[in-house]
Amino acid sequence: MDSLNDKMALHGAEALSDAELLTVLTGDETTAEALLKEVGGSLARLNALDQSRLRMVGGLGLRRARLLAAAAEYGRRTAAKQPVEADRIVRESNDIVRIFRPQLESLPHEECWVVYLTGSNRIIEQRRISQGGLQATVVDARLVVKRALELLAAQMILIHNHPSGSTEPSPDDRILTDKIVQAAALFDIRVLDHLIISREGDYSFRRAGLIE
Repeated sequence: MDSLNDKMALHGAEALSDAELLTVLTGDETTAEALLKEVGGSLARLNALDQSRLRMVGGLGLRRARLLAAAAEYGRRTAAKQPVEADRIVRESNDIVRIFRPQLESLPHEECWVVYLTGSNRIIEQRRISQGGLQATVVDARLVVKRALELLAAQMILIHNHPSGSTEPSPDDRILTDKIVQAAALFDIRVLDHLIISREGDYSFRRAGLIE
C-alpha cells in the first residue's frame, strides 16, 4: 500500500492500474484481484453490481462494499454534472460517446439524452429527456422537437443506455428513432445519430445505416 500511495503522490490516481485503484479502495491486493476476476476485468461491470453481491466477493464485507458503491456513484454524479464545453464542435459520433460513457454505462436504469447542435455541429445544449427502468424508458418525441425549436437547433443526436449490457437496438428503439427523425424533418431539423451505450460497447444507428 505504501508504494501505491507514493505512486499516487507522484503521478496522481490516474497513473494507477484498475487493480491498483481497487487495492487502494479496498485496502487489500488479494481482494482487488478477486473483484476484477469476478467481473472479467471490467470496472464498468463492477460498478453495476449491487452491495449485496459486492460484499460476497473475496470477503469484501459490507463496509468496503459500501465504500466501492459510494466511489462509483461519486464518479457517475461528477460525470453527469460536468458541463459540456461552450461551443464544442462534434466531429463524429465517438465524440458524443466519450462525453456520455462515464455517466451512462454503469447506470442500473435507462436514461435518454439529446444533444442539440447548430448547423456547424457546435453543441448548444445536452439535456436528459427521460429516465426509466431496467428495460425501457418513455420518450415524448414532441418534447424533443419542441426543445430543438426553442434553441433554434439545426441538428440533434439521441443517446441512451442499455443496463443489460447489450448494444443492439430494441424494436421500440427503432420506432422511437423513426418517429423523432420524421417529426424533426417537418421543421428541417436533422437527427444526425442515435447512440446506444452499454458497458459492452456502443451502437450507432448511422453506422448501421438506419439513419441517413
